[in-house]
Amino acid sequence: MKFFSHLSLLMLLPLLFVSCDSSDSNTETGTLRVLLTDAPADYESVFIDVQEVRIHRSTDAEMDESGWIDIMNEPQRLDLLSLVNGNVALLGELDLEPGQYNQMRFILGDDNEVVLNGESIPLDTPSAQQSGLKLNIDSEITEGGLFSLLLDFDASRSIVQAGASGKFILKPVIRTVSLEATGSIEGDIIPAEAQPWVYAIANQDTLAGTRADEVGNFLLIGLPSGTYQVSVEPSDNQYQHEVISNVEVVPNATTELDPIIINDNN
Repeated sequence: MKFFSHLSLLMLLPLLFVSCDSSDSNTETGTLRVLLTDAPADYESVFIDVQEVRIHRSTDAEMDESGWIDIMNEPQRLDLLSLVNGNVALLGELDLEPGQYNQMRFILGDDNEVVLNGESIPLDTPSAQQSGLKLNIDSEITEGGLFSLLLDFDASRSIVQAGASGKFILKPVIRTVSLEATGSIEGDIIPAEAQPWVYAIANQDTLAGTRADEVGNFLLIGLPSGTYQVSVEPSDNQYQHEVISNVEVVPNATTELDPIIINDNN
């Protein structure tokens, strides 16, 4: 299907470059790639100002300690709501000495905003500007290997409205997974006009979500192996909620569902 093909091409690009220039490659290093995707949120846009992404071997290292490695070449301002249905942004890619890397700092700047009802509203980011959001990443870099670290940003849970003041606060909620160790679920919703939200649920925990596109296609990525319920929740009350049970996910593969027909309430 088209979503997974796009993602697979992105994953293969550096390997293609390596194979074309193998005589100059450094076999004593491995590659870390950091990708960003988003869970759905009921806004028109959510822009984040990513200034730095840094990693360290130690889980306890503070930002003023030595040993930090920068992953990003330059800042990026991204609309999180464009990073759904398998779309990802490449934050950075770097060759590293083999070994275990355990901590990441995700550092935002000041230029963050949410668009709601056509209005752009600044987002305060009190916890992610100075030392950055601390993430445990457990990334094992192997000689000649590729480790794709997926940051799944949950825009819906990350934006908090501060009472009646109208102020919106950005408190990033990010799930980290190894993309090569996870699988995906893909499907089609009929009718597409239902514009449903789609969630992958395991043991009552919602691990990933997206919104079907304009033709009803959806893709949920970064799912650990296991058995899931796929919950389809139409945004239009005219249609009924549907649940598909016992959906099996295995690493490095896409589980393709039969077309999901949403019934009309009338």
